[in-house]
Amino acid sequence: MTLLLTVQSWMLGFVMLGLRLTCRVKVHNDPRGQLRERGQAYAFSILHAHSVAAAINREPRTAAMVSQSEDGQLLIPAYRLLRIKAIRGSSQRTGRQKGGREALDQLVKYVAIDSPVVLAVDGPRGPRNHVRKGITVLSRQSGAAVVNVAMVPRKRIVLAGTWDRMQIPWPFSCVDAYFGEPLIPDENESIEDYRIRIQDSLNQLEAKYDPVECKAAGDKAAARETRA
Repeated sequence: MTLLLTVQSWMLGFVMLGLRLTCRVKVHNDPRGQLRERGQAYAFSILHAHSVAAAINREPRTAAMVSQSEDGQLLIPAYRLLRIKAIRGSSQRTGRQKGGREALDQLVKYVAIDSPVVLAVDGPRGPRNHVRKGITVLSRQSGAAVVNVAMVPRKRIVLAGTWDRMQIPWPFSCVDAYFGEPLIPDENESIEDYRIRIQDSLNQLEAKYDPVECKAAGDKAAARETRA
């Protein structure tokens, strides 16, 4: 890692720690208590755009997959400061394996010790709102329920030029965490059908609780398809 990247990564880390200390979260329809009572493991499914809000409001012992790209490297100091266990790996693209399979295996083992994990399911490069199959494989192999969460900061910066329209909460703002009904894998259901079920549930959460941003993301995707 270059000196500049090291400095940038630690600056980002302290910014996210500052957000963690100053922002508050309000949860809605939180199913975690009931899941814990039943001894049911669970994995959080979020949109990549909500990664910052999810990180600063993580629960104890949470693990997350972090891309092996330079962008992913930027997050490592932040995750250390926020006490998130970073597991490095990326989805396979253009025929090249980037450690995604190994990272997913580690997450399966992590869930097995009753610790939560979180996946930005449309990352690391999109397209936005398209859930990749990693979360379904994790759920099927571990038996963990998938808990979709839409993180909606009441005051935020939206990086409109990024593919995911990344959102950054303002310091001292409130972040609303809207939970969907836990989704349990069905042994008679295909991976693809399960993936679509997760995707529909997560996108419906955003459409319901953050319709303005959902529409903006949809308009951006439509414009991109028109140009193509």
